[in-house]
Amino acid sequence: MNLKGWLIAAYTSLFFGACAQKEIKFTPSNSEPFRPGYHFSPKQGWMNDPNGLVYLDGEYHLFFQHYPDSTVWGPMHWGHAVSKDLVTWEELPIALFPDSLGTIFSGSAVYDAENSSELGTKENPPLVAIFTYHNAVGEKEGAIDFQTQGLAYSVDKGKTWSKYAANPVLLNPGIRDFRDPKVTQITKEDGKKVWLMTLAAKDRIQFYESPNLKVWTLLGEFGQGIGAHGGVWECPELLFLKAPDGSQKWVLLVSMNPGGPQKGSATQYFIGDFNRGVFTPDDTMIRWLDYGPDNYAGVTWANLPKEQNRTLWIGWMSNWDYAQVVPTKTWRSALTLPREISLFDVDGTLLLKSAPAIELEKARKTTYELSGEESLLPSPFVEISAEITQENFSMTLSNELGEEVVINKEMGLVTVDRRKAGKANFNRDFAAAHSAPMSWKAESVRVFLDASSIEVFVNDGELVFTSLLFPTSPWKKVTLIQGLDDVEILDLQESSKPSLEKKADN
Repeated sequence: MNLKGWLIAAYTSLFFGACAQKEIKFTPSNSEPFRPGYHFSPKQGWMNDPNGLVYLDGEYHLFFQHYPDSTVWGPMHWGHAVSKDLVTWEELPIALFPDSLGTIFSGSAVYDAENSSELGTKENPPLVAIFTYHNAVGEKEGAIDFQTQGLAYSVDKGKTWSKYAANPVLLNPGIRDFRDPKVTQITKEDGKKVWLMTLAAKDRIQFYESPNLKVWTLLGEFGQGIGAHGGVWECPELLFLKAPDGSQKWVLLVSMNPGGPQKGSATQYFIGDFNRGVFTPDDTMIRWLDYGPDNYAGVTWANLPKEQNRTLWIGWMSNWDYAQVVPTKTWRSALTLPREISLFDVDGTLLLKSAPAIELEKARKTTYELSGEESLLPSPFVEISAEITQENFSMTLSNELGEEVVINKEMGLVTVDRRKAGKANFNRDFAAAHSAPMSWKAESVRVFLDASSIEVFVNDGELVFTSLLFPTSPWKKVTLIQGLDDVEILDLQESSKPSLEKKADN
């Protein structure tokens, strides 16, 4: 054994020696380094934005920007995966390939239940995907109108897809960035159902209407000179949500790169009213969906059953500042946890909340109570929940090599600090502490730790941080410095058999 190996072995012995009397057993991951244990990632190749999220017959369909031939961005396809529970995903064959009109950029999918598009039948309505064609040849030749919108459809519940013969259905009006259509069906004042498209157009958002998904009419636009404009606007979505007082509000999500609050890419939102193609915000304050550096381009699922009574969302868990150089080998990027988006009120101001989807509770294998101020973790794949009992609090996750990530609140700022969290030499800004103000009371925190990420939800999503982490050795220890009580460690790995004090079933 060389000197470095001896030192690591000695340090490991000291690290675990203090806890030897507890006979705690740590179960490491058996997968390749940094491969998530419970977040979706592609089997191989590159992935970025989630696309075409739609629910049908008990399955959540997830499409995503995908380049199967490399671990860096390239000619975009739509990858495809499905899940029955939002926890276990099955990756399927690629759904959409590039063609003579271009590569397949981001977009959405709907269930055309009344066959308004006539791409299916009334007895067998189609799934319809609406996406951006990106003509790389035209871009290279200096054209401006190289992005257009196209359709594809499936009449076998998403297994196979056909391109619409008359593509593109929406031509470019002369805007260099003209992309990422998010389509939903709305009911107008006269009771008529129409399709509404929210589309990114350079430095603003445009709204289009269609009776059949094929013919589109521009209604209006929003955003020029409003909100954050440090980069290109993209991946928009218009949501209709209920406020705590029972009133109905419209929420406009706009992803932007660069110019996020932690550098690079991020998603801002506006709350207001929408009428006849005009979005009117309640105010022009800049607000962010997630204050971590690694949550981008998220969209919601279409066609959820009414009884679910929720808005279900997922995002790309990375940042364009370093997404193509993170230290994974056969694959790049994962998606965030699925989240339920809703509105909450702080002293008369509405804000957007994103809580972990309730299905994630099904991923819990065993629940343990933490006794004392520190404990080993049962595996690299855990959820930690705690009540916040003081104005300031702190939690540290670490390994035997001295690497750590710290979560705390001090002087009104909640911070996730990854400066000592492992590999970071691939980007000069990666090793950083990321903070956000929280003027209202922090009552609880949930932390989801995976092989290469951490997601922190304060007050079940009233303030959220999503961060990538690349520890040299898996996280093995949690230490509570102050302000936390009723701490539970929830093991999300089936095979682990730790000797922590098991919580009795109620």
